[in-house]
Amino acid sequence: MAEPSPPDVVFEGNSLSIIRDFPQDVREDFGGDLRRLQNGERPLDSGSMAPALPGVFELRDQDRDTWYRVLYVKLGGVVYVLHCFTKKTNQTARGDVEVGRRRLSDLKARLAKQKK
Repeated sequence: MAEPSPPDVVFEGNSLSIIRDFPQDVREDFGGDLRRLQNGERPLDSGSMAPALPGVFELRDQDRDTWYRVLYVKLGGVVYVLHCFTKKTNQTARGDVEVGRRRLSDLKARLAKQKK
């Protein structure tokens, strides 16, 4: 009997094109973390986005100048990448939180519609 395939990773909005612009080593680190999530393992560096985005987590990486972030949620065995962005300070910009919130809301509405 064949082993079940790992859950999918689905990139919402323009998140795939943004992550493709990250430096290669950062993309490789995030790729490894996304594979860990697919396999039910813990990513190397992640954290909760609560209370701003309950149920949403961020993958974190950085280089000398920039912090890189990937917001994701795992629903129904699928890893949904909601938003990818860079930042220079400890605070996540309100605009990035809003993009994550809007994409999460759109995703939940789309999944609910598919169930009907």
